Amino acid sequence: MRTSGAAARIGSLTLGTCLLAACLVGTTAVAAAETVPLPVPSPKKRVAQATPPARAPLSAPGLTGTPTTGSIVPVAAPAQGRGLDGSQKVLADKVSGYLSGVHALTGNFIQVGPDGGRTEGQFYIQKPGKVRFEYNPPSPIDVVADGNSVVVRDRKLATQDLYPLSQTPLRYLLVDKIDLTKDTNVVSVSADDVFVTIVIEEKQALTGTHKLMMMFGAKDMQLKQWTVTDPQGYDTTVAVYNLDPTAKPDPGLFRINYERMLQ
Repeated sequence: MRTSGAAARIGSLTLGTCLLAACLVGTTAVAAAETVPLPVPSPKKRVAQATPPARAPLSAPGLTGTPTTGSIVPVAAPAQGRGLDGSQKVLADKVSGYLSGVHALTGNFIQVGPDGGRTEGQFYIQKPGKVRFEYNPPSPIDVVADGNSVVVRDRKLATQDLYPLSQTPLRYLLVDKIDLTKDTNVVSVSADDVFVTIVIEEKQALTGTHKLMMMFGAKDMQLKQWTVTDPQGYDTTVAVYNLDPTAKPDPGLFRINYERMLQ
């Protein structure tokens, strides 16, 4: 099946990342006083930040030119968390507990791609393994995972591209239970007064090395955003807000029409 330009861009995101993606978070909207850093690369990486609305969802966060500041000092660690000191292990365990405790989640997201382009939309998560990202117009893209596969749909061109969920970082956010220091390759854990940051590295023979950086609130340990870095060093960042962990998404949101792939 021919891949559309938009679908190819998001397809690269899902293979090297997404969510979720996904990615899962807290119980309330992000306060206006908090800033969510988003990369605006030129041509590769230049950090800017977005400020979510005080009374979401009145408006989407807008980019500013002020980079996030803080005394983050990442400390490299070997695979499976070996080499983490006591405080880093405690932080990783807290994040693991938070991720394992989230079973369903809905909210809004802002995505900034490697070219600085920004898209927004809504997402729905139902663990294990299910997520849906609906991009607001003019983007025609939906990203759906049904527990086995991830599909990137282009509503305008009526195309879809399929990828194994097991080959995307989405799986880290969509499993029922996770121990980051045992189930992933944690390469750094750092913290300041605003964020706790964990970086996971994944090497694949066919696609190369990807990195997933997840940022959580230092006070509430809730996920705020994640960044996926592809093997070429380009970043895609997703920030989430207006989160509701009590909603029960419609199971139909996560259905994939596999028959379309045969046409």
